[in-house]
Amino acid sequence: MLTLRNIKKSYAKGKVPAVNDLNLTVKKGEIFGFIGPNGAGKTTTIKIITGILTPDQGSVEINGCDMAQDPIKCKSMSGFTPDNPEVYERLSGLEYLNFMADMYKVPAEQRKKTIKKYLAFFDLEKAAGDSIKSYSRGMRQKLVLTGALISNPPLWVLDEPMVGLDPKSALSLKEEMRAHCAAGNTVFFSTHVLEVAEKLCDRIGIIDGGRLLAVGTLAELQSGDRAQSLESIFFKLTRTEEG
Repeated sequence: MLTLRNIKKSYAKGKVPAVNDLNLTVKKGEIFGFIGPNGAGKTTTIKIITGILTPDQGSVEINGCDMAQDPIKCKSMSGFTPDNPEVYERLSGLEYLNFMADMYKVPAEQRKKTIKKYLAFFDLEKAAGDSIKSYSRGMRQKLVLTGALISNPPLWVLDEPMVGLDPKSALSLKEEMRAHCAAGNTVFFSTHVLEVAEKLCDRIGIIDGGRLLAVGTLAELQSGDRAQSLESIFFKLTRTEEG
């Protein structure tokens, strides 16, 4: 579903490396967790996957489509939720969702059913007609998540999706992520909550200093020691990297 080949990205005219020769394949039907310390390169990688940033080197493929060759087609196959849900505040929630549906060319009947489903799912029905300016952080997060799923994309890319959500909504989101993958789709998400990654993900990638340090199932990352938690593995790898 998602393939990254030899991705490199630097800032400040090459002086600050953000992602360094990253190679990764994420499969269909998989929830892939992407974890790392602040500044490790997670958000830069996600922005490259979604076509917001262009890598200095390397390629991105989504379902066989090359981002550099056909960016519109690639972007149409993914739904993206950023770590900071910045949206058009003068629109109502419903206007925003219809705007997203227009961008992805979602047919009228499909968008009506999907919007109704997720407004109920995230308990946003009563606020749908209100200006987004009046929304709380959590409500905006739910709205952006709905917009990302409105086209039922094969790839769902989420950057810290649980931030701002109440416990009920966070649980509902995790259930929806699992259902999305059970239908043959893929979820790629970053998180700082290691317990969520440990319990939810099929595979996990650990990044630090722009380099992918380890990739695998929890059992594979444990390297035979089933007593190791993801937290202990994470700190062992990232401290080694710092050392």
